[in-house]
Amino acid sequence: MATKDDTAHSIADYLLQVKAVRLQPEAPFTWASGWKSPIYCDNRITLSYPKIRTFIRQALVKAIEEKYGKPDVIAGVATAAIAQGALVAEAMGVPFVYVRASAKDHGRQNLIEGEIKSGQSVVVIEDLVSTGQSSLKAVQSLREAGCDVKGMIAVFTYGFPLAEENFKKENCPLLTLCDYNVLLEKAVETKSIDEKHLETLQQWRQTPESWGK
Repeated sequence: MATKDDTAHSIADYLLQVKAVRLQPEAPFTWASGWKSPIYCDNRITLSYPKIRTFIRQALVKAIEEKYGKPDVIAGVATAAIAQGALVAEAMGVPFVYVRASAKDHGRQNLIEGEIKSGQSVVVIEDLVSTGQSSLKAVQSLREAGCDVKGMIAVFTYGFPLAEENFKKENCPLLTLCDYNVLLEKAVETKSIDEKHLETLQQWRQTPESWGK
C-alpha cells in the first residue's frame, strides 16, 4: 500500500516529468499578484496524461475518504480545479459543482454552477494553493449558500505561512497531496536543479513577496 510520502514523491516526479512545474531561478516568472517567482506550477497539464490524471484522481479520492469521509457534493474551484473536481466526483459517485471567482454578469448571475442545497456537506477541490485567498473565496461562497464545508484538498501547495494563517482564520482544514519541500527534494534527486538553484528556491519561499525586487 502506498504511503502519503510515496504519493507526494510520485506526484512531484510526475509534475516535473511533464513540466507542469517549471523551475527557472535565472529567468523568474511574474505571477498575477505581481510577485516574482523562480517557479511556476500549472497542474492542468497533467490532465493531458491519462496515467498521471488517473493517479492524481485516485490519490484525491483516497485522501478525501480518509480525512473527510464521503461528502454530499464535491466542489471545484474555477477554473483550474473544475476538471479534476469532476473526475473525483465521478469516481466517488456524488454530485459536482464549481465555484466562480466572481458571479457572472449575465443570465442567472451564478457564483456556484450546478445544484447545491443548504445543509449539504461539501469537500472543495483545488489544484494549487499559494496564499489561499482565492481558494477560500470559494469556501466562503459555499458557506453563504448554507453548505457544511468539511475542508479543502489540493494537489499542490507552496506551503506559505500566510496560507496556513488564512486557512486557520477561516477554520477550514486543508489537505494537500504534494508540497514545495517534496518537489525540491525530487528536483534535486532527478537533477532538474542543482544545489545553487536549490538555495535560490529555498530563499524565495521565505520572502516571496519581496524576492527579486
